[in-house]
Amino acid sequence: MTFDEALKQKKESVKNADESVLKLYHILITPDDTKESVNHIDYFLKNPERCTDESCKEFSSADEYQIVSIRKEDEDH
Repeated sequence: MTFDEALKQKKESVKNADESVLKLYHILITPDDTKESVNHIDYFLKNPERCTDESCKEFSSADEYQIVSIRKEDEDH
């Protein structure tokens, strides 16, 4: 899907998600290509506060995106 479609889907997902899901998972827009997605997710996990939805564009060569959920790390560790 395009970035705009992915952004719309992400907003809907966040709006409809249970609060416990939002506490446990990051919901990201990431490139549709697996290798590009892995690179983007690695970048995100190193410093999530610095990433925006737009950050994924830097990792995409085809302008195709998907929505993924990534489990947040335990804050106790």
